[in-house]
Amino acid sequence: MNPMENKISEDSKLAFIGCGVMAESMAAGLLRQEIVRPDQIVASHPRGDRRKELADKYGIETLEHNTDAVKALPDDGIVVICVKPQRINGVLNELKGVVKPKQLVISIVAGARLEKLSEQLNSKLVVRAMPNTPSQIGKGMTAWTCSESVDEGHREQVRTMLSALGKELYVETENMIDMATSLSATGPTYIFMVMEAMTDAGVHLGFSREIAKELVQQTMLGSVLFAMESHKHPAELRNMVTSPGGTSAEAIYQMEKGTLRTVLSKAIHAAYKRAVELGKKG
Repeated sequence: MNPMENKISEDSKLAFIGCGVMAESMAAGLLRQEIVRPDQIVASHPRGDRRKELADKYGIETLEHNTDAVKALPDDGIVVICVKPQRINGVLNELKGVVKPKQLVISIVAGARLEKLSEQLNSKLVVRAMPNTPSQIGKGMTAWTCSESVDEGHREQVRTMLSALGKELYVETENMIDMATSLSATGPTYIFMVMEAMTDAGVHLGFSREIAKELVQQTMLGSVLFAMESHKHPAELRNMVTSPGGTSAEAIYQMEKGTLRTVLSKAIHAAYKRAVELGKKG
């Protein structure tokens, strides 16, 4: 274990409340990178078969009740809330009076605002994070923010934990979490739909679905990596491959005619408004 990289005390412990796909991804990443040991993780889940699966796979302690998982933590432990948005109210009621003042609370629950988490848990050390689907393979993007009482030491712990999912980005205001929800957290949805449409177009041209899928996936992957390494504006990259009167020029004409940019912009703004609404309902 590299002490320069590990900002989590060897004596500390993490409790994942609701150990679904994203919580498992985070736990697996932390263990894979040797940031924590298996005996530093406890997870709660209502189903016995799921608890056994996690215990067998990772060697971590699993418990049925959320309160027992939090009670298993030391005073400086970390509580990671990973339940579905529709379950957050019940879980917060369960944990009221159980979370200790020095325990850091990290929530990845969509719509659960800092003020609500802090008030119901009676905690000043609250973090709100919004990861996305690629986090499941350690290639995600997670935007996060926190209450004012979260000091630099705790922030380093958060950065260390979220880095197990891919890249992390601290944002200054909670509104930026809603903005990130529409752009990066919901973003894979837009990408997958474009992939699906391009693959279907390839099948329409005459390719088998497997060949069309491989052509599209590698093209998208290569394009993203090329854009990241070149540091050029997307418009500049597009112009590089657009010859006068060529295939790219014709394709771009049709996409602009179909208002592709406007549709994407409206979709992202609609997702943002929905994220804000969820926060108000919460």
